[in-house]
Amino acid sequence: MIIDKNKVVSFHYRLAEEGGKEIENSYDGEPVLFLHGHKNIVTGLEKAMEGKQAGEQFSVTVPPSEGYGERNEANQQRIPIKHLHGDKKSKAKLRPGMVVSVETEQGPRQVTVVKAGKFNVDVDSNHPLAGRTLVFDVEVVDVREATDEEKSHGHAHGVGGHQH
Repeated sequence: MIIDKNKVVSFHYRLAEEGGKEIENSYDGEPVLFLHGHKNIVTGLEKAMEGKQAGEQFSVTVPPSEGYGERNEANQQRIPIKHLHGDKKSKAKLRPGMVVSVETEQGPRQVTVVKAGKFNVDVDSNHPLAGRTLVFDVEVVDVREATDEEKSHGHAHGVGGHQH
């Protein structure tokens, strides 16, 4: 079966920054599932999946514009520590590089600590991989038709996919 819109794809991957070391991979667990054509994975990887089938292996280089976007320096700001989720003890142990959750008008959002003070914290709300050219090494494990429920929900269900 060929990968196209409304197919559920099961795959393993290795992810590295272009010319760099591995960032993560899925081989220690279950394959990842996604519903093709519904923007459930980065655009560049989804485009590269189109037309592939189970058993195929390939590599794709994804520029920031088709990955996690360009870095936006305006996404760094100083906020009062009281706006972070967590207890006093965890807020007292803030260190640069830590990912924390902050309450926003759109609900909770993960941010990366840049600098922590006694009352305020400088955070970066860019995705950690924003601005980076990424290389995915992919192994397509399986391709199947999506169920009506998966199509209506806009994502895959089952092991490696979304659970309700």
